[in-house]
Amino acid sequence: MLGISDPWVWMTYLICLIALLFCGIYGYINWNKDSDDDDGKH
Repeated sequence: MLGISDPWVWMTYLICLIALLFCGIYGYINWNKDSDDDDGKH
């Protein structure tokens, strides 16, 4: 498949794609949430 026969390489690509999706969904959900810090610092 695409010239890559090693399953570890495919697993690495799969893990990277899963991490990308997780980070994107997490960022979308938490984009405009207010901070719990009320000390005025940003």
